[in-house]
Amino acid sequence: MTPELTALTLAALLQVVQFLAYAIPANREVGPGYTMSARDRAPSRPMSDRTARLGRAFENHFEGLILFTIAVGVIQMSGQNSTFTAICAWTYLIARVAYVPAYAMGLRPYRSLIWSIGFLATLLMLLAALI
Repeated sequence: MTPELTALTLAALLQVVQFLAYAIPANREVGPGYTMSARDRAPSRPMSDRTARLGRAFENHFEGLILFTIAVGVIQMSGQNSTFTAICAWTYLIARVAYVPAYAMGLRPYRSLIWSIGFLATLLMLLAALI
């Protein structure tokens, strides 16, 4: 497996870890009655700030993962894997791993800086495919 595909696979597994990091405290805080419902109403008890942030980080990774997956797919299908694209892929993954605790702890502006690094790595992979 190429480094880019390995990073993509690990990024997908990170999404699973993020789901668990969010779902377990959310179920404890608002109860399974709410989390298994259609969620037509707000929960009777609010989630803690940290748990809500973990949920937003989880949702944010879906958005970033889509673009990263496209970047890896384009690189793979065009056969343009290189040391540069491998570095970009690993940079994305490292940034996403660092983003979760940064977001959970409300570290501003570091959270945004970390997000920007991952986004830039993905953008550079896309641009590398065009060169």
